[in-house]
Amino acid sequence: MKKFLFILVVLLLTIAAGESMAQDSLANISVEEMVGEEDMAALQEMADGDMSFHQQLKTKFVEGTAGFMSLVAIALVLGMAVCIERIIYLTLSEINAKKLLEDIEKKVEADDVEGAKTLCRNTRGPVASICYQGLMHIKDSMDTIERSVMSYGSVQTAKLEKGCSWIRLFIAIAPSLGFLGTVVGMVMAFDQIQEAGDTNATIVASGMKVALITTIFGIIVALILQLFYNFILSKIEHLTSQMEESAISLLDIISKQKSK
Repeated sequence: MKKFLFILVVLLLTIAAGESMAQDSLANISVEEMVGEEDMAALQEMADGDMSFHQQLKTKFVEGTAGFMSLVAIALVLGMAVCIERIIYLTLSEINAKKLLEDIEKKVEADDVEGAKTLCRNTRGPVASICYQGLMHIKDSMDTIERSVMSYGSVQTAKLEKGCSWIRLFIAIAPSLGFLGTVVGMVMAFDQIQEAGDTNATIVASGMKVALITTIFGIIVALILQLFYNFILSKIEHLTSQMEESAISLLDIISKQKSK
C-alpha cells in the first residue's frame, strides 16, 4: 500500500512538472508566431488536449441537446438510486445462516422454543424470518409447517426482488431514448438538406452529431445499469439458495424434536 501511494505521488509530481514546463514553453510563444491556419489548428489541438474528461463529457452532453440528454441522465440517476437501495438492502440481509441454525437447534433440543423464536426475531434477514415462521407452527403437523415455511419463503423472495422491475425498465428506456435522439437527429439533418437544397456534409453535420451522441450515451447508461443489475441478481440468487437450505435444515430440526 505504501509503495502504491509513493508511486502515485511520483506520477502526480511528474504530471504537474510536465504541465508547468508546457505552460512555460507556451508563455514564450508570441501571438504573431501563432498566426496562420496550421498554427491556429495546432493551438486548438493543444487547447482540446488540456480539457479534462469531465469537461469533455459536459461538452458532449450539451452538444447532444438538453432535451434528450437530460432524459438519459434522469434514467441513469433513477436507475442507480434503485440499484444502490437494492444493494444496501441485500447486503444487510446476508447473515451467517449456518451459525443461526446451529443456535436454533441447540435451543430446540433444550426445549427452549421461545428462546429460539427470540433469537430469530433479533436477527435480521429473510433466513431468520423463515425460521421464525417455522417455529411459530412447531406444534402443528410437519405438512402444515412445511407449507407455512415455503409460502413465507415466496413472500421473502418477492421482497428481495422488489425494485428489480424498475431497473429493467431503466435499462430498456436508456437506449430507447438514445435511439429516439438518433431518429430526431436524422430528421434534423434531412430538414437542413431540404432547406439548403444541397447534400454538403457540413450542412447535415449537426443533426448527425446529435444522433450519434444521444445513441452513445443511451447505450453507456444501459451498460452501467446492466452491470449493477447482474450483481443484484447474483446476490438475490445467493440469498434464495440460502433460504432454501435453511428451510430444509429447520424442517429436519423440528422433525427430530417431534420424533422424541
